[in-house]
Parts: sequence; C-alpha cells; structure tokens
Amino acid sequence: MNDHRTIFFLIGNLLAALALGMLVPAMVDYLSGESDWLVFVASALVTGFIAGALILTNRGSLPPLSVKQAFLLTSFSWLALTGFAALPLAFSELGLSYTDAFFEAMSGLTTTGATIIVGLDDAPVGILLWRALLQWFGGIGIIVMAISVLPMLNVGGMQLFRLESSDTSEKILPRTAQIAGSITQLYFAISVACMLAYWVAGMGFFDAMAHAMTTIATGGFSTHDASIGAFQNPGIEMVGTFFMIAASLPFVAYLQAANGKFSVIWGDAQVRMFATLLALATVSMWLYQINYHATDGGTAFLQAAFNTTSILTGTGYATTDYGLWGPFAISVFFILTFIGGCAGSTSCGLKIFRLQVLIKTGWRYVRQMTLPHGIFVIRYNGRPLANDVANSIVAFVLIFLLSFALIGTGLTLMGLDTLTALSASAAALANVGPGLGPIIGPSGTYASLPDGAKWILCFGMLLGRLEFLAVLVMFSPSFWRR
Repeated sequence: MNDHRTIFFLIGNLLAALALGMLVPAMVDYLSGESDWLVFVASALVTGFIAGALILTNRGSLPPLSVKQAFLLTSFSWLALTGFAALPLAFSELGLSYTDAFFEAMSGLTTTGATIIVGLDDAPVGILLWRALLQWFGGIGIIVMAISVLPMLNVGGMQLFRLESSDTSEKILPRTAQIAGSITQLYFAISVACMLAYWVAGMGFFDAMAHAMTTIATGGFSTHDASIGAFQNPGIEMVGTFFMIAASLPFVAYLQAANGKFSVIWGDAQVRMFATLLALATVSMWLYQINYHATDGGTAFLQAAFNTTSILTGTGYATTDYGLWGPFAISVFFILTFIGGCAGSTSCGLKIFRLQVLIKTGWRYVRQMTLPHGIFVIRYNGRPLANDVANSIVAFVLIFLLSFALIGTGLTLMGLDTLTALSASAAALANVGPGLGPIIGPSGTYASLPDGAKWILCFGMLLGRLEFLAVLVMFSPSFWRR
C-alpha cells in the first residue's frame, strides 16, 4: 500500500504558511478600521486547524517522495491552497459566491490575473493586499517548482534545466534546496527594488507594494479597475515594463551572474530570442499606431512597449484598451498570448525554449526529407538535444493546442461568443489574464461569465500553470495502478 504521509505532511506545512499569510491582511484591515479583519482571522484559524491536523497526524520518519507522489503533490497542493485561499474572499464584504472566490484565488496563485471583482478602487485594503500576496506566493512557488520538481518529472522538456548533473562544475550551489533558498532571497530583493522604484516614480506606498508583488510574479492584479492606466504616469509605466522583463528571465541565471558569470544571461538562447521577439513586437505595434491611429510617437512607443511586454510575459497589466487598436493588434496580441517568457521565471505560456526547439525539430524533418540518409543533431545552447526531449516538447505543444481547442469549444457551448471563448481559453491556459473583446478584454472582467465557464477556466489555469502533463497524467488509469 502506498504511503502518502509525506504528501499530507508537506501540504499541511503549505497550508500553515497560508494561514500565517492571512494574518497580514487581517492586521492591515484592523488598523484601517475595516470589518473584514475578522474574516481573515476566522479563515486563518480554519486553515491553521486543518494544517495542524495534517502535520500532527503525519509527522515522524517520512519516506522520500516517489515520482508518482511528486505528481500528486504538485496538483493537490495547488488545489488545497486555492480552496483555502478562497475563504477570505468568499466571506468578505464583497459578497462573492464561492465559485467567484475560488476563481479569484486560482487566478491569484497561478499568477493568471483574470478577475471577477468590479470596483477595486473601493475594495477593502485587506482584500487588495490578499490578492497581491496570492500572486507573490504563486510566483515564487512556480520558480521553485520549475527548478526542482518539473525537471525531475520530465514534463514538457523541462529536463533540459536540471540543476544537478554529473559535472560538479555545472552546479551553481551544491544542493537544490540551497538554490531554492537563494532564489527566494533574490525574489524578495527584486520585489523590494520594484516597490521602491514604483514609489519613487509616483505611486503611493501601498499601491507600490501591491503592484511590486504582482509585477515580479507577472500576475497583473492591480488595486484599480483601470490597472496601471489609472495612474497616467509614464515613469510608472517604464518601471513596470523593466521589471516585467526582469521577472521573465531565468532566475537561476541571476544567481550565476551574482557569482561573476555575467555573460550567462545573454548567452542563454531563450533570453536572446525573448529579447528579439519583444523588440520586434513592440516596434510593430509602435509603427502600426503611428500609421493607422495618428498617435504621438512617444506616447505610441510607451503604450506599445508596456502592453506588448505585459501580454508576452503573461502579466496582464494594461494602460489602455488595446482591443480598440484594430484587427492587426488583436491578432498580434492573440499570438503573443501563447508564447510567454523564459523557463525558470515567473512567466507563463508555452515558454520561449519550447518554441525554439519546435522550430529546430521541424527544420530537421525538412532537411531529412531532402537528405534521407543524413544525420542531423538538434543543439540547444550548444549542447546536443536528445530525441526524447524534442519529442516531449512536440507532445507538450500539441497537448496545449488541443486543450485550447477543447476549452474554447466548451465555452462556446455555454453561450459565449467566439472571440470571448477563444481568448478566454488562451488567457487561462497561458495564465495571461485579460482576454479580448468587450467582456473580458483589458477594460472588462470575468464576472458576467456563467459559473460553469468559470470552473472550466479554473481547470485551464491549473493546467497551464502546472505545465499540463503534471495534471493530465492523473487522468490516466495506468497512473493509479500499482
């Protein structure tokens, strides 16, 4: 019989951390005179009680995690955290149903940024802080998972980024746990730097803190309905653009740079392609606005840079309703929604490295057709790429596109128009947040969608954040066999 005590023990510890996190907005609400502080305290007590029960009943000598148990831990920990993180939202004065609260919590922890809350400008301070904290926790969680769990599970080519290898000179630090601790410190330091930059640029202290947490997590939750556009401040937009880009680069590369290997960042093929793609998309949007919308050159460039970066990195901030820019802009943003940033960052989507390997794999097949007896080796960052890695990436992309089609079709069956359904499916799976169109576009919310559609999108957000296969493998009957 399988021993799952380790899974329950670890989930208990995660819930205990979540319960402690609930006390922060409780204190802020109490000091601000908001009545919702009682809701946070009650939610913390319930979450803490369940956490304590799981820890106490499963403590002691625990067996190491098997690969199968790692899959279970990855999915069930995210679901458990979301279920309890929704409690303060469900019982707050916002009057949300549990479906809406679960949707908002899932969007926060997966750093998606899709929201159902209308009237953020008047929402309690504690709720705004809780939403920001959920995205901040989700951001560091996804980085740690990307460097420690996903490479072990060989999910979608992530085995390329194993930190442990037979060549000890390749190791940044001796143990993965140390690397995770170092990245957490780095994550905190960059968040503080972002907060100070926002503050200097003109944000109030609370807004700067909340937006720093959601910027570094590439989550996009804001304290205002108009997102970053509410500030009408070019300096704030430039700060946001810089730190969204910084959060979309591999955090392990930052550790290597801190150890004197500065060339490793630009030496990474995915970083170079990310920068190239971002530059091309920004310039295209800039020229398009100047030629077709007669927008001032400086204003057009800043709008193009900020909103293009926001979509490509999966952050989901907006300074204007780019859905009104015309069909070309909508098409470009729809494509960028799928791509995402670099592996090992807080960004989401397919990831740049998969796009690179997919192109290399396709080109190899073209060359093999012209030279059937030739031997063509795919290389990535100068190293030969094993066929099983390339095949897993191709399979991942196909599963991504199939999931997109199925969720989009399911949403149309619930009465959503085609643009809303397809953009919502893409935004959920790529963890971008805002979709396209008047309903869920940058100036809208997901509040008007039927409950069934919200649960489907919650599943889509979980699929996208946990790299699909970590969730879908549990639907295979062979996974549960001995």
